[in-house]
Amino acid sequence: MSVDVVTFGCRLNITESEVIRRAAGGLDDAVVVNTCAVTAEAVRQARQTIRRIKRERHDARIVVTGCAAQTEPGTFAAMPEVDRVIGNEEKLDPRSWTGTGERIAVGDIMAVKRHAVHAVDSIEGHTRAFLQVQNGCDHRCTFCIIPFGRGNSRFVPVDEAVAQARRLAERGYRELVLTGVDITSYGADLAGAPRLGALVKRILKDVPELARLRLSSIDSVEADDDLLDALGNEPRLMPHLHLSLQAGDDLVLKRMKRRHTRADAIAFCNQVRQLRPDVAFGADIIAGFPTETEDMFARSLDLVEECGLTQLHVFPFSPRPGTPAARMPQLDRAVVKQRAARLRAKGEAALARHLEAQVGHRRLVLTERGGIGHTEQFTAVRLASAVEPGKFLDLTMAGHDGRQLLAA
Repeated sequence: MSVDVVTFGCRLNITESEVIRRAAGGLDDAVVVNTCAVTAEAVRQARQTIRRIKRERHDARIVVTGCAAQTEPGTFAAMPEVDRVIGNEEKLDPRSWTGTGERIAVGDIMAVKRHAVHAVDSIEGHTRAFLQVQNGCDHRCTFCIIPFGRGNSRFVPVDEAVAQARRLAERGYRELVLTGVDITSYGADLAGAPRLGALVKRILKDVPELARLRLSSIDSVEADDDLLDALGNEPRLMPHLHLSLQAGDDLVLKRMKRRHTRADAIAFCNQVRQLRPDVAFGADIIAGFPTETEDMFARSLDLVEECGLTQLHVFPFSPRPGTPAARMPQLDRAVVKQRAARLRAKGEAALARHLEAQVGHRRLVLTERGGIGHTEQFTAVRLASAVEPGKFLDLTMAGHDGRQLLAA
């Protein structure tokens, strides 16, 4: 049997799992678990999956990699089901997958200075392709463990990113998503220090056969003028932005060590909406951050309407060992869960309003597996009948079920 890869977490991990499939393809009857460390729950789910895999495939070798393997290798090495633990940089090196090697192969991720470019020609099981242009993060938000799993920020050079975009378009992908840990920091250590907006414009100019370009999560405070210009004037850059907001109260944002204020977030959304009236915003928001009062939390709730958010990724605060926020006064877990539930309900109501506003309009939908698709605003659509993935259909939105649009 060939190697199987089980992927947790972000689009970056999805892309890197494709690199692993090629690099580790010679392993016999092995399962690679590519983990996420963003929350304690993500780590718990990875451990649970490892145990299940071993129960179902007694003889399979299990190799654990990804962010959780990088940040807490001992946790996984102590599991009797695990044969090897490989770090985030090592997992992309074909030499790590030859022979058996040392049981724990996890290096100093902070010592990695350059982005190793790995061409990916396809993304298994996905209609749209993810193009990794950045890795790591130079910021140190007090709640976040990811810099310790990914290292400092580093970038794919513009020419190489454009070449990869062209290669994916030639392979038939109609839509690409630029991805990374902090893509709006793009270009700081490259010659000429090109910004994300310049990269976006180059891809759209040099890959005319590409129908759609999207951005993964961005930090609005880092958005450059070229990026805003592209949003306003490049119709192939999709009108959907997912924002790393995290909270709506200024004191909480300060304690998180975020670099924007509540007013900054609202002003950015208003500015983009003026440039691109059909834009839709999603956002990450944490509920129950240490020291958060009810009034502070209410400002996060209010931010949903103030920014006009339509899709929320809600994270109950999860203390990650080694981060400053883990040492702050913690809220009762019942309070954290209750606030997360209230925030999700707010997000569901905002999504329902967005869906209702789409009913009766025609939207260009990119079809995907399972009889679904997505509009330009990345709104999910249930198709009236199954259609081959990767096709564009001009459809009227006949209704919605509270979670997705229903095409006529």
